[in-house]
Amino acid sequence: MKRTTDKVAEQFETFQILDEEGKIVNEEAMPELSDDELKELMTRMVYTRILDQRSIALNRQGRLGFYAPTAGQEASQLGSQYALEQDDFILPGYRDVPQLIWQGLPLYKAFLFSRGHFKGNQMPEDVNAFSPQIIIGAQYVQTAGVALGLQKRNKDAVAITYTGDGGTSQGDFYEGMNFAGAFNSPAIFVVQNNQFAISTPVEKQTAADTLAQKAVAAGIEGIQVDGMDVLAVYAATKDARDRAVNGEGPTLIEALTYRYGPHTMAGDDPTRYRTEEMDNEWEKRDPLVRFRKFLEDKGLWSEDEENEIIEKAKEEIKAAVKEADNTPKQKVTDLIGNMYETLPQHLEEQMEEYKAKESK
Repeated sequence: MKRTTDKVAEQFETFQILDEEGKIVNEEAMPELSDDELKELMTRMVYTRILDQRSIALNRQGRLGFYAPTAGQEASQLGSQYALEQDDFILPGYRDVPQLIWQGLPLYKAFLFSRGHFKGNQMPEDVNAFSPQIIIGAQYVQTAGVALGLQKRNKDAVAITYTGDGGTSQGDFYEGMNFAGAFNSPAIFVVQNNQFAISTPVEKQTAADTLAQKAVAAGIEGIQVDGMDVLAVYAATKDARDRAVNGEGPTLIEALTYRYGPHTMAGDDPTRYRTEEMDNEWEKRDPLVRFRKFLEDKGLWSEDEENEIIEKAKEEIKAAVKEADNTPKQKVTDLIGNMYETLPQHLEEQMEEYKAKESK
C-alpha cells in the first residue's frame, strides 16, 4: 500500500512559473497576458496588501468585527479570481473577501460584512457570489449545487470555491467534490494550503503527501500549484475554467501558500505554533516581492507607481469606512424581517414590540 500511495503522490509535482527571484522557470506555461494585464495583477495585490494592513488596524480600534488576515495569500486569491469571467460564481470562505471585492463587491460592503450588518451580505446584481462562509468547508457542497445549476442551464460559466487546508478534513469537502465529479459539473475547488488550520499543522490534518491528490478518489482533475506565484495560480485556474466550460468536469487546485498574520484577529497568536525560522523562510517567497522583481526586470514597474497605488488604496479605504459608518445601524426589526417572508404569530408580536421600541 505504501508503494501505491507514494506513486500517487509522485504525480503531483508543484506547478510553478516564477521562482523566488521572479525568474521564469517554466516558459511553456507562461500565460498570455498583456503588459497592462500583468500590471493590473500587481496593482490588485499591492492594493489588497494595504487593505489587509488597514483592516487589521481598524479591527484593533474596534471599528471592524470579524476579520481574517490575508497577507501572504494575495497570489492564490487574486491570481485565481483574475482568471474568472463575470458570469462565474464565487463561493468564498471567510478569508476570501478580496476575491469578492475584485469581482465587484463595493468596498464599504466588505466592511459591513465584517461588522455583521445584513447589507454587507447583499451582493450587487451583476456579482454572482455568495456571502463568505463561516462554517468550515460548507461552501464545497454548495459549489457542487451551483455548478450543477449552471450545467443544467447550459451556461458557459463555472462555480469556484475556496477553503484552507483544515477544510479538507471536513466531510463537506469530499461530498462536494464527489457530487461535482459524478455529474461532471463545472466546478473549481481551491484549497489554500497555508500550512496551518488555526494552530494545527497540515501534516496533522492528513497522511496524504499532498492535498491535490485527494482529487483522485473523486475521479476529478487535481493539481498542486505554487500559491505564492500569481502567474502559476492564474494559469492553473484559467486551464481549469477552460476545461470546465468545455464539459471536462471539475478540478481541485491546491495552492501552497502562507498567511503571515494570525488565523483571525479574535485572539489567535501564531508565535505559539509557528517558528521564527518558518516565518522567515516563507517571507522569502512573498508573492508581492516575487512578482515585483519579475515586472521590474521587464521594465513594467517602479517604486513611484507602487506608491501611487498605495496612496490610492488608503484614500479609497478611508472613504469606504466613512460610507460604512454612515450606513444606518442594523435593527432587530431588520433581523426579524430578513429571516422570514411571512412571520409566524410569535414573531409578529415581537416585530410590533420592537417597532414600538425603535420608534422612540
